[in-house]
Amino acid sequence: MAPEMMTEEGVHRVQRRTVVLLAAAQVFGGIGTGATVSIGSILAVELSGSSAWAGAVATIMTLGAALAALPLAALAERRGRRSGQVTGLSAALAGTVLMVLSVVTGVFVLLVLGAAGIGVGTAASLQARFAAVDLAGQEHRGRALSIVVWAVTVGAVAGPNLIQPGTAVGAALGLPPVAGPFVISGAGLLVAVLLVLAGLRPDPLLLARELAASAEARLPGTPPPGLPLPASQAAGRTPGALVRGMRAIRSSRGALLAVAAVVAAHAVMVGVMSMTPLHLQHLVEGQGASHAGHIASGDVLVIIGFTISLHIAGMFALSPLMGWLTDKTGRTETIMIGCALLIAAVLVAGFGEGSTAAVAVGLVLLGMGWSAATVSGSTLLAESVGQESRVVVQGVSDMLMGAAGAVGGAISGLVLSWTGYLGLNMLGGVVGASVLAAAFLARVGGRRQSAAA
Repeated sequence: MAPEMMTEEGVHRVQRRTVVLLAAAQVFGGIGTGATVSIGSILAVELSGSSAWAGAVATIMTLGAALAALPLAALAERRGRRSGQVTGLSAALAGTVLMVLSVVTGVFVLLVLGAAGIGVGTAASLQARFAAVDLAGQEHRGRALSIVVWAVTVGAVAGPNLIQPGTAVGAALGLPPVAGPFVISGAGLLVAVLLVLAGLRPDPLLLARELAASAEARLPGTPPPGLPLPASQAAGRTPGALVRGMRAIRSSRGALLAVAAVVAAHAVMVGVMSMTPLHLQHLVEGQGASHAGHIASGDVLVIIGFTISLHIAGMFALSPLMGWLTDKTGRTETIMIGCALLIAAVLVAGFGEGSTAAVAVGLVLLGMGWSAATVSGSTLLAESVGQESRVVVQGVSDMLMGAAGAVGGAISGLVLSWTGYLGLNMLGGVVGASVLAAAFLARVGGRRQSAAA
């Protein structure tokens, strides 16, 4: 059906189908990331022969996601969301194949390349949340975006639990047992690729553009619909895509606040979360050294696993609630709620650093703060810039988000060694408070403008 002939109900049907399909693809695609995070560090040490490379897989995945964000956005802007999603998920599928080959051959470089491919898939998964709002009405954008974010929960929970059944799959295929989880991950990613390739039709971004062009054509003095993007706006053919995206962000106060919220929340979350297992290890082993000795190491693994699981639940499981708040309370207001939760998290975890229970509560609040800031910030960003620059701006935002996570993870160890776990949390609190102040000023300014009008 031609866009100009599509009814409002028809657009709603396409939007609902798009959200369901993207959520399903997130479930299957997220399995690959979960499995890689779970056993990547073990494989890195085993294949490299040195514990110094233990963090290599997580680091390469993070950098891969950050570096791929803008190219994938450029591809989506030029050819539609389906092309960007299929390309990113296919790179992750290739990454799982390389992971299996690295185990079979014992070649460490293949492991690193595989992690990079899965990182590209992570970038595509992040951008799926923006595809969910291309056709969404203003009153439902937060909900649509949060459903796609929530779907990550299934993959994040399922991935780590595939290790045991994965070993049986590996053995059945005549592969080393540790390669089995990646076989399952690859199968999930293949399903995700096929779902998006066959089901994401019509493409939500291209349809949104056609609908906007049709609406403009009905106004006097506007060009007819169906014209391609100007050459200066075609991503991938424009040398200054990054510059163009940054310029669009700087020109909009809403976009500036949105990017600041998403980037700051991610940096605080990664910085505190990445050092919490080490802190818990020191805490539990210190407590148990005098009376439990050999039992303490087992205890700490249980406590770390439980704490991180609660943290992941805080990040993703409650995202529909954050989407509802974003739509009902407001974008800026939910950003403020997210920053307040981040501040509460670092206060509880930092000042309760001597208690495993307090640290666990702090990590749950940390995940909830990240969720609120990310859902509301992403929603605000999607509606704060024009159609012509929206996709590349979203790519720049995800690139900065990934870079912030990489930097936060890299410097958190130094901060921990210099100031301790309390100092690390207080630094996160300063970052959260800065964005909270900016959001409050934006809210006050917006109310003054409304009153003046």
